[in-house]
Amino acid sequence: MSSPPHPFRRFLRRLLIGLVLMGLLLVGGTAFRVWQVARIDDRDRADVVIVLGAAQYAGKPSKVLEARLRQAKALYEQNVADYVVTAGGRREGDQYTEAEAGRNWLMKRGVPADRIIGVGEGNDTLGSLRAVAAEVKKRGWSTAVIVSDPWHSLRARTMAGDAGLDAWTSPTHTGPIVQTRETQLKYIMRETAALLYYRATNASADQIAIDQEVG
Repeated sequence: MSSPPHPFRRFLRRLLIGLVLMGLLLVGGTAFRVWQVARIDDRDRADVVIVLGAAQYAGKPSKVLEARLRQAKALYEQNVADYVVTAGGRREGDQYTEAEAGRNWLMKRGVPADRIIGVGEGNDTLGSLRAVAAEVKKRGWSTAVIVSDPWHSLRARTMAGDAGLDAWTSPTHTGPIVQTRETQLKYIMRETAALLYYRATNASADQIAIDQEVG
């Protein structure tokens, strides 16, 4: 007959099981919140609409960025905000910043130039939002509707709040990132990992998410 497990081994086994369960609950709960916030389209009146940057090619927005810009234009035309902020810096070798590409796209489609504020700083979500928050607060504003892709919404909203903005989200539901269930699941998992990393370190995790900004 085998002897009962040593009390210390039994404790370690229970501790390990508890840690695994806690980890699963944390990851699962975060993934659910990413999915939940992705479904929220909040069009309450705000000081500004913020369009987060995505890839552009010689000044032409990628399909990901164009989908965001179309959403922002619709919000402006619906009088959700009087100003649109385009965000995003310049990657190595680029002639245009993502903010410039977005601003030009909006102007060509009828949004007045004096209603568009380009903030061409930051090469990831965190850097862009910190630069945008500084510009917005400098003008005496504090509220913002963030336009990005659905799965990116929770992380963007969290970062904007940490940067001092009272922000909510109106994500785009068009473009390549929302076309298939497989693509959606991939981005939910990436955003879950990126958000957990940010909450643990308060640092950018776009290299983990392989973020939509690489549109």
